[in-house]
Amino acid sequence: MVAEISWTKICVITEKCKDPLEREFYIKMTKRYGWTKDVLINNIENHAYEKYLANQTNFDETVPEKYRLQAKLAVKDDYNFDFIEMGIEHSEAELEAGIINNIRAFLSEMGGDFSFIGNQHHLGIADDDYYIDLLLYHRRLRCLIAIELKIGEFKPEYAGKMQFYLTALDETMKLPDENPSIGIIICKSKNRTRVEYTLKSSTKPIGVATYSFYSSLPEEMRTMLPSPDEIAAIIHGFENDNDD
Repeated sequence: MVAEISWTKICVITEKCKDPLEREFYIKMTKRYGWTKDVLINNIENHAYEKYLANQTNFDETVPEKYRLQAKLAVKDDYNFDFIEMGIEHSEAELEAGIINNIRAFLSEMGGDFSFIGNQHHLGIADDDYYIDLLLYHRRLRCLIAIELKIGEFKPEYAGKMQFYLTALDETMKLPDENPSIGIIICKSKNRTRVEYTLKSSTKPIGVATYSFYSSLPEEMRTMLPSPDEIAAIIHGFENDNDD
């Protein structure tokens, strides 16, 4: 792998990452997504390794095995929105507008392979109108990604609403050769136990993440990471996931 990315990027990884598994993660992610040096540095400084590994989804139960790893890589545990000039107090509409006004930076923070379809995407169901905050498309997963933005703490009812949206997208918008839609609920904060219990009863693929306007990683997140053996299995599966 080290022969397939530039020496400059190898130096960045070895200098900034001391853990062998973390180094392997960034080497393989750089090769897979074609990260530039600046993108690589940004991801390391924003703790992409920890944020990917600590994410909360129900993909083990809801996503076909062929796409499961790629789906997990598509959802971080925390997103850094420091590209938005936003005060501590803000509305969901202001947060959405900030993302739309910085859509390129937002798609970069999402991690690659995402394309923007629209915001406040309209769904007309049974003579009622519903609106998905952000609708994206993931090229490798070949599926629609519905994103709901919440400025408060995660609530279990958010998952029920997302399930409804995903069902509607699969019935009205998904093409025959595409995979089932995935939902990401991005909140200001979350109780991990509450999220875990909620996702256990969800039948649609959903991930729950938080957002922040700073790059620091909470110390408690490190205790949430998988074991070294589990991390190694995840990383070693990168090159085999969805290659065909």
